Amino acid sequence: MMKTLGEYLANARKMKNLSLRKVEAEISISNAYLSQLENNRVQEPSPTVLQKLSKVYGIPYVECLRLAGYPVPNDQEVPRIVARLGATTLAEEEELAEYLHFLRMRRSGSKR
Repeated sequence: MMKTLGEYLANARKMKNLSLRKVEAEISISNAYLSQLENNRVQEPSPTVLQKLSKVYGIPYVECLRLAGYPVPNDQEVPRIVARLGATTLAEEEELAEYLHFLRMRRSGSKR
């Protein structure tokens, strides 16, 4: 179960099969800084960095803000998957993410 921003970002990057260097090239943030983010060594990442990462990783920006400790409004739009599946536990979300990763890897023919 993911508890930190670093774990969340690392998992999202891995789910997209992106290296730190690839992300660095896409959004001009050093791979060293990204590594520090993933290892929870950066205490207050800027919202701008979180927004760039959320776009590249395809993850909710609001969740990045929440995990980084920023206040977020309560009236956020409900994501499509929540509308289809209903509320999920963090454990269920992890299992769904792992299964989706498996499906994507199988589809791409990768053995990772």
